[in-house]
Amino acid sequence: MKALVIGSGGREHTLAWSLLQSPRITEVFCVPGNGGTARLPHCRNLAMAPNDFEGIARFALVNNLELVVVGPEQPLAEGIADYLQDQGLKVFGPCQAGAQIEASKAWAKALMTEARIPTAQAEVFDTESAALAYLEQQGVPIVVKANGLAAGKGVTVAHTLAEAVEAVTEVFSGKFGEADSQVVIEDFMTGQEASVLAVTDGQTIVPLMPAQDHKAIGEGDTGPNTGGMGAYAPTPVMTPDMMARVQSEVLEPAIATLRSRGIDYRGVLYAGLMITPAGEPKVVEFNCRFGDPETQAVLPLLETPLDTVMLACIGGQLDALELQWKPGAAACVVVAAEGYPDRYPKGMEIVGLDAAAETGALVFQAGTRLKGDSVVADGGRVLGVTGLGDTVEAAIANAYAAIDKICFENMYYRRDIGYRVKDGV
Repeated sequence: MKALVIGSGGREHTLAWSLLQSPRITEVFCVPGNGGTARLPHCRNLAMAPNDFEGIARFALVNNLELVVVGPEQPLAEGIADYLQDQGLKVFGPCQAGAQIEASKAWAKALMTEARIPTAQAEVFDTESAALAYLEQQGVPIVVKANGLAAGKGVTVAHTLAEAVEAVTEVFSGKFGEADSQVVIEDFMTGQEASVLAVTDGQTIVPLMPAQDHKAIGEGDTGPNTGGMGAYAPTPVMTPDMMARVQSEVLEPAIATLRSRGIDYRGVLYAGLMITPAGEPKVVEFNCRFGDPETQAVLPLLETPLDTVMLACIGGQLDALELQWKPGAAACVVVAAEGYPDRYPKGMEIVGLDAAAETGALVFQAGTRLKGDSVVADGGRVLGVTGLGDTVEAAIANAYAAIDKICFENMYYRRDIGYRVKDGV
């Protein structure tokens, strides 16, 4: 069985690797892939763009591909799943209507209100002047979000009024492209964040192992938000009782409300949560795809073949599948280029990848490309190094031991991933 993965990041390298662990998958193609997928056995990169719907469909049909997996949110928001399904292909990823749950934070907030899903109070503004007036009225701390897709960088947690004003001004200035038409301003929530990625066939929704992401660039969760600097799974904050509450108060109401709107949502529904000091789960945001870098921590622990899970979602048979998990834990530490999430250099040769893998870690490449026989940095987040262990602490230690083998000029990574577990916070 042959599959195709759309995307070029660490998440897509992980998806391709995970699919190839299945005895049924013989070959995986990546559009466009990266330096890591290019070196993955039985995997081949295709020089096509993720928005080349016609070209992707033609290749998949001519080569009898039985599964197409859409990694990033942008092509889902543009309707790639609808297009490929209309060509008779099996696609793991929600339709364009369902992808609005990530593509529009205002739309998602309205859905949460309708579904009575717990979340922060928020207001949506179409003009900069109205948004700034609201900031003056509400005060800080407060959270400012670009309404549309901004590659994980459109959220500002403002602790001063000046920061909040700057964030609003940036949104309406066009910094985030199409994301700048509206701004969502919501109440600041405190607590521990957690990521629950769930798979669904539109009727049944099943959570994967809960993870905790580290969004901020700096240690101690300081500095601007990024696409994610590391993650680990499972996270102790998501106890069995808390997972049961998320299932009944968040995941099932979300799918039921989507269905009531006539949306047949099949794929991943990712709930970014805040567990408040009072022990209440509240939704920070929904995403319509696998998280990055949560995927790099969660999928290595999945015992059930990934293609089995995806095909059950596509075929409406998820209720008949019980997910199996490997014992232990996993932790992914992102190695970035210095300067990320702002300007950063490219083209630095990366050495030590094989030595890192020899430690037992999984090195998932993100912003990389091949240059002759070498792998060079080609993005902000360059690598995701995943350590495995009997405990979260052991997995974290193994990830950092592998990073010690890797070197490239201007490399940067946080040294405190999983600090809440290590410090008992």
